[in-house]
Amino acid sequence: MPDPPVLLIVDDDPQSRAAVEGELRKRYGADYQVICVGSADDAFRLLAKLRDDRRGVSIVLASQSMSRMTGAELLARVGEFHRAAKRLLLVDWKYGPPPEPILQAIALGHIDAYAGRPATVPDEAFHLTVTELLEEWARSNLPRPEVMRVVGEEWSARSHEIRDLLSRNVVPFGFYPADAGPGKVLLEQAGATAATLPVVIMFDGRVLENPSNTQLAEAIGMRTSPGPGLYDVAVIGAGPAGLAAAVYGASEGLSTVVLEPEAIGGQAGTSSRIRNYLGFPTGVSGEDLAVRAYTQAWNFGADYVYGNPATGLRTQGPERVVTVAGGDDVRSRAVIIATGVSYRRLGIPSLDALTGAGVFYGAATSEAKAMKDRQVFVVGGANSAGQAAVHLARYAARVTMLVRGQSLADSMSEYLVKEITSTPNIAVRYNAVVTGGGGTGRLESLTLLDQASGAIQTVPAAAVFVLIGAEPRTQWLPDGIRRDRWGFVVTGPDLMAGGYPAEGWPLQRAPMLLESSLPGVFAVGDVRCGSVKRVASAVGEGSVAIRLVHDYLRGNRN
Repeated sequence: MPDPPVLLIVDDDPQSRAAVEGELRKRYGADYQVICVGSADDAFRLLAKLRDDRRGVSIVLASQSMSRMTGAELLARVGEFHRAAKRLLLVDWKYGPPPEPILQAIALGHIDAYAGRPATVPDEAFHLTVTELLEEWARSNLPRPEVMRVVGEEWSARSHEIRDLLSRNVVPFGFYPADAGPGKVLLEQAGATAATLPVVIMFDGRVLENPSNTQLAEAIGMRTSPGPGLYDVAVIGAGPAGLAAAVYGASEGLSTVVLEPEAIGGQAGTSSRIRNYLGFPTGVSGEDLAVRAYTQAWNFGADYVYGNPATGLRTQGPERVVTVAGGDDVRSRAVIIATGVSYRRLGIPSLDALTGAGVFYGAATSEAKAMKDRQVFVVGGANSAGQAAVHLARYAARVTMLVRGQSLADSMSEYLVKEITSTPNIAVRYNAVVTGGGGTGRLESLTLLDQASGAIQTVPAAAVFVLIGAEPRTQWLPDGIRRDRWGFVVTGPDLMAGGYPAEGWPLQRAPMLLESSLPGVFAVGDVRCGSVKRVASAVGEGSVAIRLVHDYLRGNRN
């Protein structure tokens, strides 16, 4: 039986150290080994030994008030030994804003959270912080029951697609390379040695040979086709804007259906840490935020239809009818378009051929652990690229950001810039453009152009994650829905000309705030022309759209 993971307490005050130790042992002692040390030097020696012994460290708790080295300074170095360990700063004060050193440690990404020392027995506020960190650590570092076991080629594009899909939809799974012992055994036991890879083995023994996304969804009981009835509102897309619309629509009594072809959370769902979302002072992962919102909408009665993308939209009298792949129709009285955007492609044939085999579009958080001790690259200079780099740095030996411009500050939030510059295994190359690359069966190298000097260099690369801007998912919309030259849906005041609706608007009233050029069809989030590309604003638009749907359904249609 493997040794339990470690909870490490570092505090040079024996009395306060004993108080923290007592609380942790009582609550977590059955599953974690609680170890205490009284100095930073002892902590670093122990962390090195645990690393060499391949012991897992779940959380390091350090007192800020230590005499020779502050807790924040100590925790900043934990990643040198255990990159996946969570870092909790213990403080003495209870009220008011945190002191400047703690704010700086948060901004630089040196700590994951801070908490007051246990003041009562038990101190549930203290344990809430610890438990949240343990849950986040355990999700990536402890075995979980596997609903699905995926057996495939490690660098196969389809294997990557399935892993990414299951990860983003929070389906517990395990991946087993087909050419390794455990994978071979699973295929033999399932009688699938001759099957086309990847093979998915379900918890109940069912075997799916190279399944489609829809087949995967059906296998775990998800609904993949819409019902025949008439909905009050159909929400197209389950990113933050669409999920907010679903929560508010269903909670306010509207019969609501959400159509999502890929995964809940949209691009935000792939973010390892959203630090600037209201109400989460230490940040929240995109996955957590998406799951919470999805669960809220479900609890309020929203229907969720997965797997088939929308392919068309038409009017049928007072109804708005959305056609999905496969030919089914979704009938509703109003529609909210929340399809978001997709990452732009590099457009380099040699790299396009390796998509999913070392070339990834988006953060691809499901692949982060596979990058352990590898050299990886992130292309892009905005927040999504920065968040991906910080997350990958927990596993990869080195992460190099390739930025076309001359500064991160032009397109990235200040807190992320600080965190990137303070992370020792992240490097930033400015004026850098990917011009080529390749490999046999998987990515092995990239060709880079330095725009300033004109120099061309070929570098070894295990993986590249591309986050270079976005294109709206609006190709499926009819011509009657006006879009700008980039394809974003034009809404509300932008449909006006000289104080009057533009030509083609069929009603006497003006378009509502988020209403498209087709009455009763609204657009929210990143897909909308002029939207602020932030999770909070997308959530706000999704909730506001429901108020407008109410107005529309109450008869404000003329």
